Amino acid sequence: MNGYEALREHAAWINLSGRGEIQATGEDRARLLHAMSTNDIQGLAEGHGCYAFFLNAQGRILADANILNAGESLLLDTEPETRSKLFAHLDKYIIADDVTLTDETEQRAVVSVEGPESSEALHRMGVPFPADNYDVLPWGHRIVAKVSATGLPGYRIYLPLNELTELLGKLQPAGVVEADATATETVRLENGKPRYGTDITERYLSQETNQMHAISFAKGCYLGQEIVERVRSRAHIHRVLSPVRIQGRSVPAAGSKLRADDKDVGEITSAAFSPAYNEVAALAYVRVEQVQARKEMVLAEGEPPIKAYIP
Repeated sequence: MNGYEALREHAAWINLSGRGEIQATGEDRARLLHAMSTNDIQGLAEGHGCYAFFLNAQGRILADANILNAGESLLLDTEPETRSKLFAHLDKYIIADDVTLTDETEQRAVVSVEGPESSEALHRMGVPFPADNYDVLPWGHRIVAKVSATGLPGYRIYLPLNELTELLGKLQPAGVVEADATATETVRLENGKPRYGTDITERYLSQETNQMHAISFAKGCYLGQEIVERVRSRAHIHRVLSPVRIQGRSVPAAGSKLRADDKDVGEITSAAFSPAYNEVAALAYVRVEQVQARKEMVLAEGEPPIKAYIP
């Protein structure tokens, strides 16, 4: 069984080592991250986590992160591309705070076990697994969080780099095969799971990403909040990130336009051919009225026109 089939039908492991892993310690760690992110960090009890954006003063998204409360520290799990940028952004705002940031990326390995049978696979390995999304459990001096890269049920294991080989040796006997980058990308797009750096960038506002679980509207002030609140109060965005399906096997490039009624109504951010659907699965920023009406679209380039729709 290949990694794509295992991800969709059973369980597969994904090597996510190289993601940015920033550890925050000190008495003011929660206060700092609360003031710098879009979600409620001060209300995050030990063993729990959340997904959040980090914004600039104009409300644009500088980075995203899974923020996990491991007890004596908060772990920020971010994309490889935002590791240095996020560290520098946070460090700039530490003035008289009791906060120490440590870049743990080179010392940590990250492995995710995902798929409909991922919890059963971890059980066979004797690995504890949290029940709720973004929750965290200790596993010796490792931690396990319910975080997914593909949008399927998944559990992310954070462990010392020198223990990676040992962990990988336990996966195959438990019936867990590796899913490569192509399989992972295809399944995440089938599930409409966005990724920072491709589908989410500094170009966009928080509400445009359609990731409302990243935002707390009940927390206090934070950098970029004024813009987020202005958008909320006026209910005024023109586009929103949406899953899109495109007929055929030809995968359009990022930036390709979608049209309806002879007008540009969307722009593709990422796409991959889906063997399961026998068509292309994509994510695109689409005009709000187009999403609401679910009208058929076509790719702006191509003859005859290639049909696209919102599933």
